Amino acid sequence: MKIFRVLVLTVVLIGFPGYSWAACRCVCVNGENLPLCTNSLDIPPICPPRVCPITPPSIAPITPPSIPPLGTSDCWMEQVYNDRIGRYEWQRICR
Repeated sequence: MKIFRVLVLTVVLIGFPGYSWAACRCVCVNGENLPLCTNSLDIPPICPPRVCPITPPSIAPITPPSIPPLGTSDCWMEQVYNDRIGRYEWQRICR
């Protein structure tokens, strides 16, 4: 019986991955729904159409020069919508 419970739990965890395990997600960037990945090797998803909030006018913060992560060639600052707090935040985007 214990082996059956472990097997069921394993199937559930593998079959229904949680949001926290996702390496790529669709977010509003400057008013457009785009895929953002935490790793340059991840395959970005196809983002469904979504109505994004209007981007508030703002000046990009000054960022010190730095080397882009492996697998990327350029980094810049973009306004990314944070669903948890309900507003845009400046984030460093690398591609």
